[in-house]
Amino acid sequence: MPPGLGALAASVCNAPVWRAKRDSSGECRQKEPGLQTIEHWGQRAARWLAAHRRGATATVVAVLSGFSAVAFGIAPRAPDAADLPQLWITENLELSSLDEQLEALATHPMSLVRGDVTRDSDTGESLLARLGAVDPSAAFFLRSDPIARMVLRGRSGKLVQARTDSDGQLVDLVARYPSERREFATSHFVRLTMSRVDGAWQARTELAPLSARVQLASGTIRSTLFAATDEAGVPDVVASQLADIFSTDIDFHRELRRGDTFSVAYEALTADGEPVPWNAGAGRVLAAEFVNDGRAYHALWFDGASGRGGYFDAQGVSKRRAFLASPMEFSRVTSGFALRFHPILQSWRRHLGVDYAAPVGTPVRAIGEGVVDFAGWQNGYGQVVQIQHGKDRSTLYAHLSRIDVRKGQRVTQGDHVGAVGMTGWTTGPHLHFEFRVNGEHRDPLVMAKTAETVALDESARPRFEEFARTYQAKLEIAESMVGTRASFE
Repeated sequence: MPPGLGALAASVCNAPVWRAKRDSSGECRQKEPGLQTIEHWGQRAARWLAAHRRGATATVVAVLSGFSAVAFGIAPRAPDAADLPQLWITENLELSSLDEQLEALATHPMSLVRGDVTRDSDTGESLLARLGAVDPSAAFFLRSDPIARMVLRGRSGKLVQARTDSDGQLVDLVARYPSERREFATSHFVRLTMSRVDGAWQARTELAPLSARVQLASGTIRSTLFAATDEAGVPDVVASQLADIFSTDIDFHRELRRGDTFSVAYEALTADGEPVPWNAGAGRVLAAEFVNDGRAYHALWFDGASGRGGYFDAQGVSKRRAFLASPMEFSRVTSGFALRFHPILQSWRRHLGVDYAAPVGTPVRAIGEGVVDFAGWQNGYGQVVQIQHGKDRSTLYAHLSRIDVRKGQRVTQGDHVGAVGMTGWTTGPHLHFEFRVNGEHRDPLVMAKTAETVALDESARPRFEEFARTYQAKLEIAESMVGTRASFE
């Protein structure tokens, strides 16, 4: 063997990948021809792949794609359901007799649930009887337990729901009513639960949040705002809010026209899914449109970047002005800012304020921020509160039954300063209200309309515009169903 070939053979024998074996004399045995051929072509294939790696990869992908296409083409189709055989089976079912059905039904435990609202004249026995429960022990517990007794005490109109068994025995009773705590009165309710525990009655209370769904309504003015809202099924508290929201745009006492229309989206409050009877079951007005004498006014409740919510028009201008149009949440004006016949002096005199008729005790609010300049008795005005708003403007609230502020106290817009009464020279309960500029009397409504407004924070404008589009769509739905209501969860 030539020297060069001998060295090559030795290296092959020593290489582990060839796994060649030496014989007993130490010489390397030649491999079988078939194995040599396979190894030869394997080496050539490895060298070719190393030199043409990209082309080999493309070729493999193309081949696999071809296999996929072939597989897709020859996949068998499922049979059409319409071609499958159908088998109709008809069987007569024999029903048990009515007596047997009643007997079977009687073996199942039953419970009945009935709801109602409490009345001023309710006793434990009368309330349970109205709820379909006959249970002397439960009636006694309602009278004697300090917690359960709250169902019958206080204001009527509490939501009460009783669950009884098939014998009329009370299983449990749940009452829902507004919280007495002022900060939770409009956002939460009290849930009082009375149930048997180990054969003895127990009662407990818990504070739970009210839920709200969006209620839509619309109507047309034929005589008064409240008559139109009653016809549309809108609660009075919502009507009062509408009058308050648009008070600086519309004088509801002198500018309301037959044919004016309104559309409103407001919160309908529920307690555990049940509509609440207190406060007419309504919360805040969320959006509203009022068309007065052909001109449309809009309002949208929005929580701005400052965190203090308020009403804005469609352009993002606040409906809140430096002064409210009225010191009360909608009341009947009995005497405006004009010449009138004085009921006590029996002579024609210029009336330098506005009189609002309202029951004694109706809250009176400050129309703007300021400092209490006077709080006490003033001759014919009776009990009076006077507030200084800046250097030149002041307001006066007269004939009050009580005063809730003191001299020198700072108040903000909407704070209660007293309550309607009939102190001083008066023929009936009402509030006399005056607006003065540098000591001269001015028409309060004119001053409210011309007062400066508050602009929307620009950082909150994108979110406001999104809100506006959403509620404009809801108002359009409400407008299409005049005199009706709809709910949206």
